[in-house]
Amino acid sequence: MPDAFEAELIVATDAVVRAAAVCDAIQGKVGASVLEKRDRSPVTVADYCSQALICRALTEALPGDPIVAEEDADDLRAPAMASLRERIFAELSASAAAPSDLSAARVLELIALGTAPANPDRFWTLDPVDGTKGFLRGQHYAIALALIVGGEVVLGALACPKLAWGPHTGTVLTAVRGHGAFGAPLHDPSARTPIRVSPQDEARWVRTCESVESGHSNHGASAQMGQHLGIEADPVRLDSQAKYGVVARGDAELYLRLPTRPDYDEKIWDHAAGCVVVQEAGGRVTDALGAPLDFSRGRTLSANRGVVASNDVLHDSVLKALAHVGMR
Repeated sequence: MPDAFEAELIVATDAVVRAAAVCDAIQGKVGASVLEKRDRSPVTVADYCSQALICRALTEALPGDPIVAEEDADDLRAPAMASLRERIFAELSASAAAPSDLSAARVLELIALGTAPANPDRFWTLDPVDGTKGFLRGQHYAIALALIVGGEVVLGALACPKLAWGPHTGTVLTAVRGHGAFGAPLHDPSARTPIRVSPQDEARWVRTCESVESGHSNHGASAQMGQHLGIEADPVRLDSQAKYGVVARGDAELYLRLPTRPDYDEKIWDHAAGCVVVQEAGGRVTDALGAPLDFSRGRTLSANRGVVASNDVLHDSVLKALAHVGMR
């Protein structure tokens, strides 16, 4: 691993593991507080706790690095959100994974650090709870953190608290560009081992994963593509970038996120960490038209249309099948 990213990988891995511990504790409680954002997507106490912890870790270890995260603190500052602010502070105060010196005001400041503009030279992007609806259902979610330098994702850390690692519940996946991808049990991130994509090259045996929510991916187009290729198994649906992890470690050959409307741009924090993990595990990630994902355009993948992540050997066949069913 290049010395330039060794410190970053240590900080990022520790940060997502700590955030996962807090999120897991919150998910296990009944009635997690939920706020509906302006775009009508949900955000929970766990999202804010996770973002505060990770922003603190990055700011202390790597001062000056901008952070482009999904959440901001604007809505939280409203008087009507006092009880939600109290819950966030209470959860952090009660967690052994969180520092003991955080004040309520400091928590808001840390959350707000995630609103930095995307620096073309170097910045972090964070989804503090990727797959919030899965989190609320007690199912899969992920804490996804990535470092982008010169428009390229060079490092990713992905904590998946519900994704099994052998007999253990919880997985952490990491990758540094040019130095491979690794997985470990979430409770022992130092016990990491290399991961590789599946070598499967027969379409009929392909295992596909896609989003649970039909609003997130065009399930109809995915089904048509699978039928055209002769894929026999039904897709497995799970939330979050855990799907990238499933492909990266060879438990599936294909992840599809196909656009449901022409005006939607994917967010960079929904794909950056998972993208580099799959690529470093030997896989390939493009949009539905075959173009590389372009992380140089700010907070969205505005140059791309949908996402296809695969074990590489089947990628061109999948792209041709998508074009055949009208995904152009």
